[in-house]
Amino acid sequence: MPELPTPYVSVDVDVLDRNIARMAAHAAAHGLTLRPHAKTHKCLQIAKRQVGAGATGLTVATVGEAEIFAAAGFTDLFLAYPLWVDAARGARLAALAERGRVAVGADSAESVAALARYAGTAIEVVIEIDSGHHRSGVRPDEAGAVAAAALRAGLRVRGVFTFPGHGYGPGQPPTAAADESAALAAAADALRAMGVDPRVVSGGSTPTAPLTGSGVTELRPGVYAFNDAQQVELGVCDPGDVALTVTATVVSRRPGHVILDSGNKVLGADRPAWTTGFGRLVGLPDARIVTVSEHHATVVLPDPAELPPVGTRVRVMPNHVCAAVNLADELVVSSAGQVVDRWRVAARGANT
Repeated sequence: MPELPTPYVSVDVDVLDRNIARMAAHAAAHGLTLRPHAKTHKCLQIAKRQVGAGATGLTVATVGEAEIFAAAGFTDLFLAYPLWVDAARGARLAALAERGRVAVGADSAESVAALARYAGTAIEVVIEIDSGHHRSGVRPDEAGAVAAAALRAGLRVRGVFTFPGHGYGPGQPPTAAADESAALAAAADALRAMGVDPRVVSGGSTPTAPLTGSGVTELRPGVYAFNDAQQVELGVCDPGDVALTVTATVVSRRPGHVILDSGNKVLGADRPAWTTGFGRLVGLPDARIVTVSEHHATVVLPDPAELPPVGTRVRVMPNHVCAAVNLADELVVSSAGQVVDRWRVAARGANT
């Protein structure tokens, strides 16, 4: 069989299945429901594996993602995003609600009023809480007011959720997990004070999932299925736990550097300040991708003896796997080093 042209995105299905099973076992052992975030993989075959391993449903980021997974038979979906609903988006949400159980995130009285007006009252609401990431979400003590607005609009309130995104940083997951637990507990109390039973108290990210505290009932990690260079750098996983890599070719080299044919149009351009590069090379732990342009990745290797010659194929762990997947049309699936399938990235570009 001829080699595939590079660059291409591949998934080791054996590692993938191990990662899925590990998180499912962790959730079950701690009495937590698992609702994986499908924005990471955007792939129907992987979602089926997650649900088959015990996930209660899926988390998605957009109505477009929800539509794609609903069309494939996934009937329990949570849009973990503070949607602003107009007439067109409301009609799409109402159609989704006719096909299964749908909930959306909300963090304002205005947004729940718009949701009820344009999508009807079959959609459940989950109040988003800011637990320290300071993106979207209300303070825990404000959750009751948003819940009350949802009830006035005729909507059912499922509970509260947060994203402890400030756990993405060296040494930060324990602090973020503690913040998450405290914020969600206070928010749940605020709902109870309004006479609302918080049936779901939802949190979790891949770095904080192993540290989830008491009071949380549901986990929504996404990256864990693949892992990536960021998770390796955080110490969340080992390099052998990274299921998705990009196969690239060395197209140029000079002392201490090689250039790969996988730029930011394949790897993505996400690099938080705390990371040491845009990605890592499998088998070369000291190598770092220091810059990316559209079709070039510049790799620095401190040991000149390790410089691979032009034409060598290497495997790259993307820094942020979610961004890399959204740039790929398909995933080349391998097992025991052999290509066994190709999976379409079904929800690629479903951003509305």
